[in-house]
Amino acid sequence: MPLQRSNTADKFIVDRRKRHRNSDVARAVRKTRDRLSQQAGNPDFDRELLKLHARAMTGGAIAMPLLVLAIAAGGRIVGVSNEIGLWALFTLACYTALALMARRIERTQASNLTAVHARRGFLIGHFMCGLGWGWFVWLGCDACQVDQFQAAKAAVLLCAMAATALMTSSLRGALLATFAVPVALYAYAWFMLRMPVGAIMVALLVMSLPFLAFVARHLHRSSLMLLSFRSEKDALIAELETAKSMSDEARRRAEDANLAKSRFLASMSHELRTPLNAILGFSEVMSNEVLGPMNNPTYRDYAHDVHESGQHLLDLINEILDLSRIEAGRYQLNEEPVFLLNIVEDCCHMMELKARNKDIRVIQDFEHELPRLFADERAVRQITLNLLSNAIKFTPTGGQIRVRVGWTAGGGQYISVKDNGPGIPEDEIPVVLSAFGQGSIAIKSAEQGTGLGLPIVQGLLAMHGGEFELHSKLREGTEAIAIFPVSRVMEELPALPTAAVAARRR
Repeated sequence: MPLQRSNTADKFIVDRRKRHRNSDVARAVRKTRDRLSQQAGNPDFDRELLKLHARAMTGGAIAMPLLVLAIAAGGRIVGVSNEIGLWALFTLACYTALALMARRIERTQASNLTAVHARRGFLIGHFMCGLGWGWFVWLGCDACQVDQFQAAKAAVLLCAMAATALMTSSLRGALLATFAVPVALYAYAWFMLRMPVGAIMVALLVMSLPFLAFVARHLHRSSLMLLSFRSEKDALIAELETAKSMSDEARRRAEDANLAKSRFLASMSHELRTPLNAILGFSEVMSNEVLGPMNNPTYRDYAHDVHESGQHLLDLINEILDLSRIEAGRYQLNEEPVFLLNIVEDCCHMMELKARNKDIRVIQDFEHELPRLFADERAVRQITLNLLSNAIKFTPTGGQIRVRVGWTAGGGQYISVKDNGPGIPEDEIPVVLSAFGQGSIAIKSAEQGTGLGLPIVQGLLAMHGGEFELHSKLREGTEAIAIFPVSRVMEELPALPTAAVAARRR
């Protein structure tokens, strides 16, 4: 079973499970996403489309006037009357007015735009430009061959329609507003006025208009997708900025809390341990009657209780300091080759008297000839003593504890301490593994601990790259397993050959 770890609420600076703490964040992100949501009639979204169309018109403001000037120059060369100059001036004025309107809208804040009025103004501007192209359809040329001139006008209209379809894709209906009248006039000239123009050119223009409108519609969808991607980008940026601010605040608070904890632990280490040592020494002298007998035996019992309480408090302080150093990364490992089997045997002998007082049988099941382990001997002893102490504490009188040392399936080494005590409910295992956490059995027990033994074991094993597993069932007992990885196991080196063997090999 994998190592189970618990994250208690006191380890979190920001509790994401509490919705009221994140309501402002969620509201800001939701507002950013809704601002550009693809919903029909959304004013914010319509304003963004208008801004996009204005940028396209200002970016290509020179294209259509150049085309108009080129047409006017070419017309004069082939012999078109001065009317083409008037047409060019009118059309240039329309496109200039449209460009000025686009520049004004581009410079206006999106929140200050009125989408309906801006859209209406754009469509009117495009319609006026379309009137200019309608005028171009009615232009005549006495010096030109009629069929060639009408075909040239159709080609020019196709070029202007294609350019307009690309530039006005962000504004639906702009292409039709511009060229519906010119195309209709061109068809009318052929059908009603019997102008000598080929039916193929008329059909080409009539079919090109819906086709280019279809292309513009697809470009419009691409614009929608572009805004959607920008919306997601804005939302992601908002979330990242929020997460960064929360992270910075959490780091600041964590640093302040860590500094306060360090000052507190330093003060506790000096201010509490110094008088505790005096209390332990004087109470032990009084309970053992070193300076003479005590006439009242109750006083002797009180001195013994004071000594036990002081020892318990001193052990608690030492465990808190050890756990704090482990969590802060200040616990220094003094690594050296050690025999895991010998350390566990020594710990079993140390705890034998305590187990015997409760009539608990300690069974040792060791695999012999285990290679050395590269680890901190003091940490390994503390791990073993903590596991044995917990097992003896919660095993009932007359029970038994089985201690095993051996190989893991992956080639590492392990220590297993299994008792036949009352066990731990499955839902309480995370609580037991947390700092100061105690299960219901421990709370009801007469021998309550500090709740720091197993967290210290987890921390020391993590520093060695190992794992800790806790298996337990009610009324069946508990098994705690400390696993050291295969990287900690030292391989046995072959013995160096003696001089006689080396001479024989020669």
